[in-house]
Amino acid sequence: MNVSEAIKQRISVRAFKPDPVSETTIRDILEVARYAPSGGNLQPWKVIAVAGAERDAVVSLARANLPGDEGERLVYPHNLWEPYRTRRYKLGEDMYALLGIPRENKPARLMHLAQNFEFFGAPAGLFFVIDKAMGHGQWAHLGMFMQSVALAALERGVQSCMQEAWARMRAPLAAHFALGDHEMIYCGMALGYADMTKPVNTMRSDRASVDEIATFKGF
Repeated sequence: MNVSEAIKQRISVRAFKPDPVSETTIRDILEVARYAPSGGNLQPWKVIAVAGAERDAVVSLARANLPGDEGERLVYPHNLWEPYRTRRYKLGEDMYALLGIPRENKPARLMHLAQNFEFFGAPAGLFFVIDKAMGHGQWAHLGMFMQSVALAALERGVQSCMQEAWARMRAPLAAHFALGDHEMIYCGMALGYADMTKPVNTMRSDRASVDEIATFKGF
């Protein structure tokens, strides 16, 4: 698998098989991902990997604290504007169409959203931690690291779902993991093997064309 193939094949998997992912495999993924770009070589990231009883513990923690609170670091800005609002809306509608959940069935939609806090059935999860004092640049570097994790995982046959939903559990997770006052969890990531019998895993989100996102000058 080359880089182009990996980037195009990576998706957010929302239904996993129960087959375990070994610590050895996750260590191997992180061994590669740690070479992600990092401005000034700050490497402003830490990772907490959970599986087995510890995975179950954070799932139970989330259930006890739903709906949770993102705090001041919002996942999305309030009152999204165009074209971002339409992109997000369409993604949700496409996903619920595959799941067979109509718009008016709010309870079923909420139940699906709650599966974020069960890692969509994945046997392992990662939590990405950053120092609260870090700026926007370092948050971007953390994103590069996360993308590297997802691509290194895919190369090894392991699928992922980056889960900003875990932002709602920052406070209880910080207490659970005994994080320092200066540390915060940005988000989580489900890791496992995709259950391709589930229609939701056939979804491919629309992407803007190159001409829509890029301007070329001087060529």
